[in-house]
Amino acid sequence: MTFNAQILTLYPEIFPGPLGTSLAGRALSEGKWALDAINPRDFATDKHRSVDDTPAGGGAGMVLRVDVMAAAVDHAIERMTEKIGSSRAQSRGDLGNEGVSTSLDTNGEGALGSHGQRLSSNSVRPEPVAGLSSSAAPTSTTPDQVRGRAATRLPAAPILAMTPRGKPLTQARVREIATGPGVTIICGRFEGFDERLFQGRPIEEVSIGDYVLSGGEMGALVLLDACIRLLPGVMGASSSGDDESFEHGILEYPQYTRPQIWEGRIIPEVLRSGDHAKIAAWRKQRAEEDTRLRRPDLWERHRDAPDQSPSGAQEKDKDKE
Repeated sequence: MTFNAQILTLYPEIFPGPLGTSLAGRALSEGKWALDAINPRDFATDKHRSVDDTPAGGGAGMVLRVDVMAAAVDHAIERMTEKIGSSRAQSRGDLGNEGVSTSLDTNGEGALGSHGQRLSSNSVRPEPVAGLSSSAAPTSTTPDQVRGRAATRLPAAPILAMTPRGKPLTQARVREIATGPGVTIICGRFEGFDERLFQGRPIEEVSIGDYVLSGGEMGALVLLDACIRLLPGVMGASSSGDDESFEHGILEYPQYTRPQIWEGRIIPEVLRSGDHAKIAAWRKQRAEEDTRLRRPDLWERHRDAPDQSPSGAQEKDKDKE
C-alpha cells in the first residue's frame, strides 16, 4: 500500500525538493509513497488570505491563527481518510488505477491531484481548477460538517507539527510512522502556532533538534526522508538499516573501505582478518565506546536497558527466532 504524506505549508513549492531525488525520488516515481501539499492560505476567510495575527499579550512577531490552521487540518484529515481508503481498496484489487492519486502516472505527465487535477512530475502543487482551490474542502461537505467529524475522531494517520517546543524525534517514532499508512505534517512559521490548535485537534508536536529554523519545512523534509527510506523496497535489502545509529539505542560503529592505506592511515587489522566473530565483537566495542564518549545521554539510556531496542529492530529479530 502506498505511504501517503501530506504537508501543510505556506510554501508548497519547497516540496518535494530533495525528496524528488535519489532513493526517495525513485520511490516517489514508483508509487511507494505519495505527496500532497496543502496551503493553509486556501482556508483563510478574508480577502488578504491572512493566516497570522499579533500575539495575545503583546510581543514580537506573528502567530498562526487557530481558525485558519484548524480548517486546513480538518481538510487534511478528511483527505487522508479518503486516500487511505482508496489505497486499501486498490491493494485488494477492488479499484483500478483510474482516479486514484499516485506520485507519477505512467506517461510522465503527472499524477492526479485531490480533485482530479494533474500534478507535474517535479512539483506537488496542483494546477488551478476554475472555481476550486487546490486545497479547498469538497463542495458537497460544509465546513462545519468537516470540522465536526475531524474533531471527534482519531485521524487515519498521525498528524505531526514541526515545532521547537515538541518532543525530540527519535528513530523509534520514525519506524512507527513508516510502518503505518501515512503521515500529515504541519509546518510552523513566524512565532509558531496558537496553542489552542493542539488542544482542539489530535496533533503531536515534534522537534528535530535544539535549534530554531525559519520554518517547519526543513524539519518536514527530514522527517519524511527518515520514514521513506524505511518503506519496503526503498533501500533494497530489508536488513540495510538494521545496524545503523540509534537502531539499537547506540551509535553505529565506524566504517572503512578502499584504499587500504590512505595518507599513512590503515584500515584496522581486525576488519581485514576475515574473522566474522572478531569483526562483530570489534564493531560492538567501538559502537559502545563512541556512544559513551560522544553521546553520554544515549549511553546512559542504553546502559540502563541494554536489551531493549528503541527502534523495534531487536524485537522483530526475536519474533523471527
